[in-house]
Amino acid sequence: MPIKRGQRPLETSDSWSIDTAPGRVLYGAGVIDLIGELVQEFGGQRVLVVADPGVAAAGHVHRASVALRGADLKVAVFYGVEENPGERNVAAAAAAARAHEADFLIGLGGGSAMDCAKGANFVFTNGGRMEHYWGFGKAGKPMLPSIGVPCTAGTGSEAQSFAVISREDDHRKMACGDPKARFVATLLDPEVVRTAPSEVMAATGLDALSHALESFVCTAANPYSRMFASEGFARLLRGFDAVVDAQATSGANRSEAEMVELWGEMLLGAHLAGAAIEASMLGAAHGLANPLTARYDITHGVAVAVMLDHVMRFNGAAGGTGYGGLVQLAFGGAAGNGVASERLAKLWGDLRDSAGVAARLRDLGVLEADLDLLSSQAAEQWTAQFNPRSASASDMLALYRAAF
Repeated sequence: MPIKRGQRPLETSDSWSIDTAPGRVLYGAGVIDLIGELVQEFGGQRVLVVADPGVAAAGHVHRASVALRGADLKVAVFYGVEENPGERNVAAAAAAARAHEADFLIGLGGGSAMDCAKGANFVFTNGGRMEHYWGFGKAGKPMLPSIGVPCTAGTGSEAQSFAVISREDDHRKMACGDPKARFVATLLDPEVVRTAPSEVMAATGLDALSHALESFVCTAANPYSRMFASEGFARLLRGFDAVVDAQATSGANRSEAEMVELWGEMLLGAHLAGAAIEASMLGAAHGLANPLTARYDITHGVAVAVMLDHVMRFNGAAGGTGYGGLVQLAFGGAAGNGVASERLAKLWGDLRDSAGVAARLRDLGVLEADLDLLSSQAAEQWTAQFNPRSASASDMLALYRAAF
């Protein structure tokens, strides 16, 4: 039987196997202007750009289109991306690719745009509906080459082989992965991320930090994934407070060069944390967040943010969860697991408060009467199975109650 992502292939606990994204990464201010040359290099001629209206309003679609047309490429743009994209968004993007006779795709935007581009790649090249690819390795035919250009410092989707798409009937998030869905290249441009609104930056920045925290301690973690997680965590910490503060004050206290550097730290940190997920997995906080997004349409990063400190305390209470390495990065000193989880939980609460994100489920409109249903759904989430401490439905309910 083939080894699936997140599985240990050998019986010994110190054995591990990874399948990483091999694509090229270009980093630096202005690298988006190289996108036409890059598509040419990978053999593209007819390009579909998958984006959302906000990215278009910020001028990024125009800038990318100029670079693409400057390379004599035929360009079409699909603007129908919504937050937490569903199967209908993917089907519409695939139809746009078909109408354009696309041979190359670009995901330009946040995680929603990049996931929608990957989802459209599945459906356009292999047919069917997105639900048919729920799981890993279910695309039997070749897929188009594609490029990811993140316009927020958050999901790290550009570093992953999965598209996370909401099922239409119940809004359940489906993780649909395949090595062929990976972007052949990623452009990390701090100038592009600078236009993100402060509330978006807060939610996506917390999401990126949560990726580093959960992937570092999950049961599928390994030396390779922890390398990405720890480096991503350190860079995100360096940039988070300064960027959130600068957004609130319009960057009045910092030079343009300083702001580009800080945005670069956030963008690269989010990318590295995304690479850590690709080489390992996540945990209970993401399992708890997904039902909140599905039922209440709470922004994913906010849903994770309200739950993660409670999950870290839950994990730390069992001991042996391995948060000590992250505490050393954050505070410069070692700590036992119980102390480490508490210090990181406190840090998380401070970061959430500084970003102006709600700390209680009730403040996000969640009804106490729904907690039982939410907990049963959370326990079924794939990511929750990799939490360092096993979490049953009753544990999930206790965590929701702690956050309520």
